[in-house]
Amino acid sequence: MLDYDKEAERYDGLRGGEPRAAAAAQGVLALVPPQARTLLDVACGTGIVTRRLAAGRDGRDGRSGLRVTGVDLAPAMARQASARLPGAILLADCRQLPFRDGEFDAVSSVWLLHLVEDAEDVRRIVAECARVLRPGGVYVTTVDKGASHNVGSDIDVVLASRPRSPASDAAALVETYTAGCGLVPAGRARFPGRGQGRSPRRAIADLRRGWFVTLPPGHPLADDFAARLAALPDQDRPRPDPEFTLLAFRKPTGPTADPAEGA
Repeated sequence: MLDYDKEAERYDGLRGGEPRAAAAAQGVLALVPPQARTLLDVACGTGIVTRRLAAGRDGRDGRSGLRVTGVDLAPAMARQASARLPGAILLADCRQLPFRDGEFDAVSSVWLLHLVEDAEDVRRIVAECARVLRPGGVYVTTVDKGASHNVGSDIDVVLASRPRSPASDAAALVETYTAGCGLVPAGRARFPGRGQGRSPRRAIADLRRGWFVTLPPGHPLADDFAARLAALPDQDRPRPDPEFTLLAFRKPTGPTADPAEGA
């Protein structure tokens, strides 16, 4: 896994910057009920999406209609987020959130679950997001991130045979974890990863930097895949952007709500 303290300074520039953040925030807000007044952004990173969530629902008096709090485990990421949203960012482990039960009207986790290698940790994160969500509130999360990057390009053809590990953010898994917390399906959305279409040269750089976790630098097959990518035409032409998927889950208001409610 990447060291996100070291990645913080260049993180946004390598991942689509403001256009991608705007698309992500718009996707999340489309699934957050209009009456929501508080939102927790879990693993907020540099705060580039978090800031747009906060600004996405300005009230008539010019103030934000949605009070947003962000948490992240990486100090360098949290510092950048704090510069964007002063007083609204906490350094915290998403497996043990420092908030009361039912404190937020909505909770989001964008591009988080795919990074968590231990299935039990994924379950704990989802459970914590459900715990701090008030009855009637909505949890929104990205799923199937790895699959989103497969756009059918020649780069994908080269990388198709690389070693793979099970996706910790697979939609079916996340649905199982949320159901175990009593949450029910509440919607789905998709948004483009603007500026994230890979070129062969960028794919090689990503490979060298360890973005493909099953082919880390020094892996015996890494050089072979790099050579095959280098043989592709149009080395600097970006292929199509990925399309990311968001799922929303609602916390029922009644103690005996039907698990199928809201499906």
